[in-house]
Amino acid sequence: MTSFPNCELCQFAASTVHANEKFSVILVDDANYPGFCRVIWRDHVREMSDLAHADRLLLNEAVYEVEQAIRETMAPDKINVASLGNVVPHLHWHVIPRYTDDAHFPAPVWAAAVRDTDAAVLDARRAMLPHLADAIARRMNQTEN
Repeated sequence: MTSFPNCELCQFAASTVHANEKFSVILVDDANYPGFCRVIWRDHVREMSDLAHADRLLLNEAVYEVEQAIRETMAPDKINVASLGNVVPHLHWHVIPRYTDDAHFPAPVWAAAVRDTDAAVLDARRAMLPHLADAIARRMNQTEN
C-alpha cells in the first residue's frame, strides 16, 4: 500500500473491523449515524475504473457484505451507499443505515438536519455496534475463505 501522510483514509483507525491486503472496513464514529461504515480500498486510487476487473468485483462484494451485515444487525429502514471522494482522492464507499427518524431523512446525511433523533434511540443503536462489528467480521471471513 502506498501511504500518503495527508490522506486521512490512509491512516486506518482503531475502528477497523476488518482488514486484508486489498481493503479495510471501518465503523465511522458518527453520533447521529451509529452503524455508518466505510469500505476503504488500500491502494491510493481515485475511481472504480482505476481498479482491475477482479478488484472491482472484490470491492463490490465487500460493500454488499457490509450492507447485509448492517441490515441484519441494525434493521434500518433504508441503506445509503455512496462513493463520493471529492475531498479525499482515495477510493472508498460509505454504507449508511438510515431510519425515518434520523436527523436528515429522507435527504442525504450531508444535507441540513431537519430533526433531532431521540437520544435513547441513538443509544440503543450504538449498543448494537459490537454486534455489527462481529457480523461484518464474520461475513468478510466467510467471503474470503
